[in-house]
Amino acid sequence: MSELRLNAYHFMWIFAFFDLPVTRKIDRKRAAKFRKDLEKDGFTMMQFSVYVRYCPSKENADVHIKHVKMFLPPAGKVSILCVTDKQYIGMINFFGKIEAAKKNLPQQLELF
Repeated sequence: MSELRLNAYHFMWIFAFFDLPVTRKIDRKRAAKFRKDLEKDGFTMMQFSVYVRYCPSKENADVHIKHVKMFLPPAGKVSILCVTDKQYIGMINFFGKIEAAKKNLPQQLELF
C-alpha cells in the first residue's frame, strides 16, 4: 500500500479567526490589508472576522498557514484551526431565521 489513498481525512480546511484593533486609521488600514491578503491567498470570508480555505492535503495547509503568519499585522489576535474534510462535513450553517432553519433539522440535531 505504497500509494497515497485520498479520502475525507486527507483534505483539510483552514479557518482563520481574528480580532484586530480598528480604533486608529492605521489599524483599520492594516486590518483591511490582512483581509485582502487572506482573500488573495484563496481564503473566503465566512463572517467578517472568520475566513476559511480548502486545501487538498495537510502539506498544502501548512504552506497557507505560513502565508497567514507572513500577513500578520503588528497588533491583534489571529487563531488558526485546521479540520479534516470529514470533520467539516459535520458543520451546520444557518442562513436566515433560526426558526426556518430548525424545521429542516433532524430531531436529534435540534439545538434550540
